[in-house]
Amino acid sequence: MPDFEPFERVLLTIEYDGSAFYGWQRQARLRSVQEELERALARATGRETTVWGASRTDAGVNATGQRAHFHNYSTIPAEKFPFVLNTMLPPDVRVTAARVVPEWLHARFSCRGKIYTYRIHNARHASAIRRNWTTHIPVPVDEGKMQAAALRLLGTHDFGAFQASGGTAKSTVRTLYDISVTREGDDITIVVAGSAFLYNMVRILAGTLVAIGQDRLSPDALDEALATQNRLLLGVTAPASGLDLTRIFYDLDGERPEKWSVNDKYIGDFPVDESAGG
Repeated sequence: MPDFEPFERVLLTIEYDGSAFYGWQRQARLRSVQEELERALARATGRETTVWGASRTDAGVNATGQRAHFHNYSTIPAEKFPFVLNTMLPPDVRVTAARVVPEWLHARFSCRGKIYTYRIHNARHASAIRRNWTTHIPVPVDEGKMQAAALRLLGTHDFGAFQASGGTAKSTVRTLYDISVTREGDDITIVVAGSAFLYNMVRILAGTLVAIGQDRLSPDALDEALATQNRLLLGVTAPASGLDLTRIFYDLDGERPEKWSVNDKYIGDFPVDESAGG
């Protein structure tokens, strides 16, 4: 028997409704997205398979663009895995794309940028249909004030104040390339693009912007928090239900955005950030 068994490294794009999961990462006796994928892959390929995820999303967090890689020892072509796996996965998880990637690529540690979306339903009554994909805020919020404040966070900063307790990042310096806050009817959407993100960073950012949009917090609190890394200066951590891991980028053909921009103003080429694993 040969010492080396040939395989292909396959990168998956995954969508899931996080409301019934205790997060991405496999956990004893608790339902996780990773476990569902590994169970489906074992059925499809006939062997136990480990899946490495790009982002370890928390309980209740959704994803339309999670990425994960695995070693394919089977004869199933990479492009067929979405069709095969989706017949075996539960209805709240779907594989939307698959491709062969070089062996150097690691779904988590080779990441070069991420986009998160936070959705708020700003109406008197909560939505029954979208309750798992939005956060309901019945009190009026001024999205214009949120957008103006958000622009203060662009660039490279020490975001230590935006990390929840339990974070394990060696460095809290991150780069945000784009932030937008828009409204359509009763729905406010926050989109954040960056090199990498700290534990609960986007949810803390969203909770803080909401407080600013309700005049409960001064925009100057953002500058002071960046200067002091004092978490107590910021707003609450927004609920998990509104958060969506939207897109993850790699240094691969067809994966890199040509540029990052804010309000159509060019602010830099696609980054190569060696710390972009968070």
